[in-house]
Amino acid sequence: MILLSFDIEEFDMPFEYGKELAFDKQLSVSTEGTNKILNILKQAGIKATFYCTANYAQHKPEMIKAMIDAGHEVASHGYYHSDFKPEHLLQSKLKLEEISGHAVKGYRMARMMPVDESEIEKAGYVYNSSINPTFLPGRYNNFNKPRTWFYFKNVLQLPSSVSPLIRFPLFWLSFHNLPIGLLKWLSKITHKKDGYLNLYFHPWEFTDLNKPQEYNFPGYVVKNTGDAFVSRLTEFISWVKSKGYTFSRTDEFVEKVVKKQQ
Repeated sequence: MILLSFDIEEFDMPFEYGKELAFDKQLSVSTEGTNKILNILKQAGIKATFYCTANYAQHKPEMIKAMIDAGHEVASHGYYHSDFKPEHLLQSKLKLEEISGHAVKGYRMARMMPVDESEIEKAGYVYNSSINPTFLPGRYNNFNKPRTWFYFKNVLQLPSSVSPLIRFPLFWLSFHNLPIGLLKWLSKITHKKDGYLNLYFHPWEFTDLNKPQEYNFPGYVVKNTGDAFVSRLTEFISWVKSKGYTFSRTDEFVEKVVKKQQ
């Protein structure tokens, strides 16, 4: 089982590298990438999960409609991407439900930062996918967390996938920088061990990020972005299908896990 997910947010990443970007531009970059993602998924005939900020959804409700109309899941990525308060957990859920017309069952914290699980439960989420169970310098050290799904505070925790033993993260940066053959091998051994992969990406990865004057991103961020990443993900999906693996929305996967535990 392969769980593809995409964090749909206002494109504020340049702020981390000392660059400013107008809000309209943030929205346009994310929207450009989201349209490419929707096209990839449509061509492949698969469904995925979109973790959206309420801020993005309020300004681009037509994109939320496009996700729903295509049969994808809309989950919460908070209210704003660079601002968090505990009350945003429920507020973002309610706003996304209002815009999408569907129940919002899942949450992912911006930048995979820690979040109070008691507040997650209180806001009514069924699952939380906010853990990258590895070490990322300057971000987090989650070697003490389980690699695969587990329950905590009555909420199903769904960490992003990392390889067995050394816990090499199979996240967006890996998909840009690893040789595709090595990426497939790591995905294969992880899937064999865990029975599923939980992979996440962002819409701006599908746009041209090699713009030093605008973004000031390092080479490992801009490598294989834009059309090159469209090709990479398309190739990966084709390889997954050739292996006989199936794809699932995250909420549908979680529902099966919950039923097995009852």
